[in-house]
Amino acid sequence: MATSTPSTAYSRDLGEELRKVREKSTDLTGAAFAIKLGWDPSKVSTLENGKYRPSEIDLVQYLSMLGKDIDFFEDFKRRFSRAFDEYIVLVPDNLRALAMAESTAKTIMRYDPQSLTGLLQIPEYTDALYRMGGFVTEERIPALVQSRSDRQSILRRHNRPKCLFYIHEHALETQVGGPRVMEDQYARLLFNVHLVRVVPADAPVVATGCTLWEFEKAMPVAFIEGDLVNVFVQDPAAIVRARLLFDRLAEVALDEEQSRSKLAEYVGRPREDFDAAGTRLA
Repeated sequence: MATSTPSTAYSRDLGEELRKVREKSTDLTGAAFAIKLGWDPSKVSTLENGKYRPSEIDLVQYLSMLGKDIDFFEDFKRRFSRAFDEYIVLVPDNLRALAMAESTAKTIMRYDPQSLTGLLQIPEYTDALYRMGGFVTEERIPALVQSRSDRQSILRRHNRPKCLFYIHEHALETQVGGPRVMEDQYARLLFNVHLVRVVPADAPVVATGCTLWEFEKAMPVAFIEGDLVNVFVQDPAAIVRARLLFDRLAEVALDEEQSRSKLAEYVGRPREDFDAAGTRLA
């Protein structure tokens, strides 16, 4: 029987990837595949759920049974070597771990001080944001915009996670795209105001953007999203600090009705106000 290890967002992503490889390569169930390998059935289950740190021999046996070559094995070996660390650093292009964390979370809390929450962005805003950043090539932008739009489907599920998005007023003031894009984006936020709390411009809080995911059967994960790297954190002390941040935000943010009124001000803002705002970053 495999010894279970506390999973991370990245180990669950890699386990899910292994499951998909198995299902594409064979018609065997996990239990039947374990028997073929000579493993206890629980070993395949814990591995594919990201709760088991596989040895090099485990990976060789698992992947070779599926007909994978040495290069495929070396790639998985490299990625699994850090999969259970309390701090995982990934390039922003790796969206699987992010999407899996969002889709399996029980609760999602997020703070955005500079741009609007990705799960509430309209495609035109996302497109303009990528173009302003200048970190991705022109031809990759449509796929990234579509990926962000696809991730938003979790908010339409009947069993969607409980979400609360804190958005600093500086992010509301930053024009991304043209005036019509901002008008439509404000309208999207107003429609979802039950998920939004606006942090007023004069609120006494200084902090970087952060997400806190909580899960039914896994440890909480804090997530810091950047232009150069994304960081997934399960260190208990860091989780405590993330919770303290959201406690502070709850104290200084506007409530739902106040946030509704604030967003309504932006929706009704004259065009010349948008033009005066320019295209600066907050």
